[in-house]
Amino acid sequence: MAEPQPDITLYTTQTPNGVKISILLEELGLPYKVHKIDITKDVQKEPWFLAINPNGRIPALTDTFTDGKAINLFESGSIMQYLVSRYDPEHKVSFPAGSRESYEVNNWLFFQNAGLGPMQGQANHFNRYAPERIEYGVNRYVNETRRLYRVLDTHLKDGDKQYLVGNKCTIADIAHFGWINMAAWSGVEIDEFPTLKAWKERMLEREGVKKGKDVPEPTKMNLTKEEMEKKAAETRAWIQKGMKDTAQK
Repeated sequence: MAEPQPDITLYTTQTPNGVKISILLEELGLPYKVHKIDITKDVQKEPWFLAINPNGRIPALTDTFTDGKAINLFESGSIMQYLVSRYDPEHKVSFPAGSRESYEVNNWLFFQNAGLGPMQGQANHFNRYAPERIEYGVNRYVNETRRLYRVLDTHLKDGDKQYLVGNKCTIADIAHFGWINMAAWSGVEIDEFPTLKAWKERMLEREGVKKGKDVPEPTKMNLTKEEMEKKAAETRAWIQKGMKDTAQK
């Protein structure tokens, strides 16, 4: 029996974790539908969405599995590994399973998911969304994000690497892109890391990145300091409300 064709729906919004998946889908040339999740209205907490991702976070993805039944995927790293294992037989953005390079890709994928993402997310929170500015929190997470950027910068500089593994763009690079692309929002000066900045510019030249980074709506970059503060102020209230509501449950 022939394997079912892709029937992918991506549940997402314009966040660094969300664009990981849309960029990967574009890089693989896969057809997919987009369901924009308005996290400001807590759509991700509605029962229908929790049936897909019990954690109530984006991104999430549904597909028809090889047995012909629906499969729900959540957590960006898990979704990325699923997509390349099933839909990247030519290894456009991956390496053969069991190869040295495939394990090296996993190193950097987990580095992003368990290290850079959480640290930079906290930098965003204390720098942009906290009800009051707590310098210890800002410094703790911004400086840890800078340290992790330096790890990436040093790795890329060693041997003049074009990408993180094997001089080929992989899911390791895609996972990092959305976060590095919003360094200024987190309070990090990308110019401090010239090799990483060059990598970011290289990623921006890729057609899959150009298309995927603007799903489900165009990325708003190059904001002035005043524009960033206005955007943060608009978001701060519902983030604080969401934290309060969660604490009361």
